[in-house]
Amino acid sequence: MASFLISDLHLDETRPHITRAFYDFLAGPAAGAEALYILGDFFEVWIGDDDDAPLPQEVARQLKAFSDAGTRLYLMHGNRDFLIGEDYARRCGAELLSDPSLVELAGEPVLLMHGDSLCTLDEEYMAFRQQARNPQWQQALLAKPLDERRQIADQIRAVSKSMNSRKAEDIMDVTPEEVINALRDHNTRTLIHGHTHRPARHRLEVDGEPAERIVLGDWGELGWCIKADAKGLELIHWPTAS
Repeated sequence: MASFLISDLHLDETRPHITRAFYDFLAGPAAGAEALYILGDFFEVWIGDDDDAPLPQEVARQLKAFSDAGTRLYLMHGNRDFLIGEDYARRCGAELLSDPSLVELAGEPVLLMHGDSLCTLDEEYMAFRQQARNPQWQQALLAKPLDERRQIADQIRAVSKSMNSRKAEDIMDVTPEEVINALRDHNTRTLIHGHTHRPARHRLEVDGEPAERIVLGDWGELGWCIKADAKGLELIHWPTAS
């Protein structure tokens, strides 16, 4: 039985075709799967489990029906949706997955990450990440009214977009040494992550042994997933209907 991994759908009310493509994926390739791993940035933004907007409510219903049918469902935080909590995971029938996590796929140990923690050359982002993952900062934000949180989220996205437009491409990619360290620390030779929006399979070497880093793509004109079964790991893409 196969398992699937996806990342960086950036679900948002302004991109309904991506939401439809995701529902089609649940009803199609992923139907009856052993497990589905969502490796962060599932939503474009997350302002708290108490968000009363229609989209997260409908997504939770779809995921609960999917998990109730027998597929194990895992949610990992991304840099956009790091505030997803246990309440929303429960409504989805999902388990929150720590970043990083070591799991068994295709009979081998595989390290799963969102990928943003590997981008250590982006010092501005890493400083924000450290602040945003602070429990006290998160509690203070979640204590604010929903409308104020929406405004703050819009401001953060605008600042991030402006900052990223001025950064060199290599700064926003993973730091090779961090990849090697992560694989070495977890005693595995396969890493799967998203975040960078640069889908590819990268062959590398760790302590003289062959290793691989597989990067999931973000969903836009194409949808992306990794299929893991007895044949191994396969990076797959397909067109999404606009």
